Amino acid sequence: MGRRKKIVQECERLMDHPENIRNIAIAAHIDHGKTTLTDNLLAGAGMISEDLAGQQLAMDTEEDEQERGITIDAANVSMTHEWEETNHLINLIDTPGHVDFGGDVTRAMRAVDGALVVVDAVEGTMPQTETVLRQALREGVKPALFINKVDRLINELQEGPQEMQERLQHVIRDVNELIRGMAEEKYEEEGWRVSVEDGTVAFGSALYNWAVSLPSMQETGIDFGDIIEYNRRGEDGIAELKQQSPLSDVVLDMVAEHFPNPLVAQPDRVSTVWRGDDESNIAMTMRDVDEEGEVVFMVTDIAMDPHAGEIATGRLFSGTLERGQDLYVSGTAGTNRIQSVGIFMGGEREEVERVPAGNIASVTGLRDAIAGSTVSSVEMTPFESIEHISEPVITKSVEAQHMDDLPKLIETLRQVSKEDPTIKIEINEDTGEHLISGQGELHLEVITQRIERNQGIPVTTGEPIVVFREYPRRESEVVEGISPNRHNRFYIHVEPLSDDIVELLKMGEATMDMPELERREALMDVGMDKDTAQNIEHIYGTNILIDDTKGIQHLNETMELVIEGIEEALDDGPLAAEPVQGALIRLEDARLHEDAIHRGPAQVIPAVRQAAHNALIRGKISLLEPIQDVRIDIPNEHMGSASGEIQGRRGRVDDMYQEGDLMVVEGVAPVDEMIGFASDIRSATEGRASWNTENAGFQVMADSLQSETIMEIRERKGMKLELPPGVEYF
Repeated sequence: MGRRKKIVQECERLMDHPENIRNIAIAAHIDHGKTTLTDNLLAGAGMISEDLAGQQLAMDTEEDEQERGITIDAANVSMTHEWEETNHLINLIDTPGHVDFGGDVTRAMRAVDGALVVVDAVEGTMPQTETVLRQALREGVKPALFINKVDRLINELQEGPQEMQERLQHVIRDVNELIRGMAEEKYEEEGWRVSVEDGTVAFGSALYNWAVSLPSMQETGIDFGDIIEYNRRGEDGIAELKQQSPLSDVVLDMVAEHFPNPLVAQPDRVSTVWRGDDESNIAMTMRDVDEEGEVVFMVTDIAMDPHAGEIATGRLFSGTLERGQDLYVSGTAGTNRIQSVGIFMGGEREEVERVPAGNIASVTGLRDAIAGSTVSSVEMTPFESIEHISEPVITKSVEAQHMDDLPKLIETLRQVSKEDPTIKIEINEDTGEHLISGQGELHLEVITQRIERNQGIPVTTGEPIVVFREYPRRESEVVEGISPNRHNRFYIHVEPLSDDIVELLKMGEATMDMPELERREALMDVGMDKDTAQNIEHIYGTNILIDDTKGIQHLNETMELVIEGIEEALDDGPLAAEPVQGALIRLEDARLHEDAIHRGPAQVIPAVRQAAHNALIRGKISLLEPIQDVRIDIPNEHMGSASGEIQGRRGRVDDMYQEGDLMVVEGVAPVDEMIGFASDIRSATEGRASWNTENAGFQVMADSLQSETIMEIRERKGMKLELPPGVEYF
């Protein structure tokens, strides 16, 4: 019997014992060594050959990942590991570290109970470390820490045991500060801090395949002095260290001992990510990880397989998945039939007969599912929608080079947005272009490359275009909107929402799906007054519609049309048809025609839309542009040119400080000006800078640039060039 077959059988046996299952993700800043680490864990668990580990990058399955040397898609793998004489099934998701692919990290966290955070010993905690940690804690996922590249402290920086320990303690302190800042309760009460004494921190080198932790040191007797000794003896020493204290044993022991199994984790996870009825049967079977219960499956990833079609991967909270089941997909009508059920062995998918609750499974046949769907055997309250921390900030147009490829291109773009919800696709009816928006230049470059490579469709892409927002800066007076037949009138007034409220809406912490009381309290906590919070009629993006009218006949049945008119007005703001954000719109009064025929969509929608636009203009609506935090690490002598690069892009430098032998320059700059930054900074610093950008929301653009930018956008969109009447405040 083949070795692989044996492993599959062992995994199948373990799937039925939730107490021996660990669902974990590996998350870190880019290039801190997640994928190399995953390779070595697989090799140690006997899933891939030892000689190739670290070079093979088994998890980076796509050609472009191998070429660029970065992880783009989160990859799933399962392995077995013996701890305390019991075999454990470890389902692991290797997530990307590059900011452009942050959406994958958020979705992966929904499927797991533990996050192994990897930090480079030399670089320490970085902006992305903070982001992935925040994503884990917001999903109620418990962290542990692996400090990687410790060999560099010895071999490159020539540090002794004392210096080394100080540096490592500094990293641990930083990570704990982050955890405490983001999840104080868990930190204080449930001991979610990482510490050497508790065994929730390990140190090592993923490249050379050795690691230590306090429990392992007690077992093997190897301490920091020995580690330095082994490393100084060159290759033989390192080979011996790897023999004495192999990475996969140390890390997987830590995983088995310190991460919760599904039985421990699910009661807590379910209340974090699901808003349904606590007392219901489904809530109970999810808390108990009951394989006899109704099926509840949370899809976290959709991938295309040339043979099997679409594969949906996710976490099974309750019930058992089997071939031939008919399941509901939240937000769609009817049911989908499961064609096959599988688990991941290494990076490859193995079909099995059934998968019980508590596991990460992969299923084919769910054609209606997208990443983030709830799939179940009975209709139920879906899981909270997965909130992506960043939103699209950059757009490119994509056109097929040959007209015959057009239908195929549309189909492919549809598929892309199913697989990656952080990508937005729209078809501009007027110009016939397809616009694709994503998290950054790299994100879009990878997507368009994949369309060409995997689908064989040659495409031309336009220059990157930045996504703006429109925002009212002050309160307007009440504006009247009159319907085309002059029988209906709407009175609307607009004011700006505070940053805190906008942030709350962005994070999805106040929505129309919530119980009214809960929503009201959430908004009052960030400063909305009680009367306003009580009269919320609709929330759209980061905008709120308030109904302040009193006893108007027929308004109830007309409200849907009013909302439609408001949504249209907000999708295409009055300045440049960019989305509006942060507007509080009050419907103060309305006069409606008695007869339903005279207050149909053709009358109400234009009246409301026009009133909303005029009120926004009276509220001094202005363009907001997306900005990015920029961090550049650079040798001393290039510091001037690095800060010059930020300032020359309408940016500002906020801080400069020494870290190790490098200078760090931190600042912010508009995304629009950051296009092409990569090649400029390389030439300005002779290629010695490493840098990193993080989307930082939107800010009001300088008045002097407003009208010119608005004109450019209007021209690009084929709109009339004169500004709407009333916009003379720039």
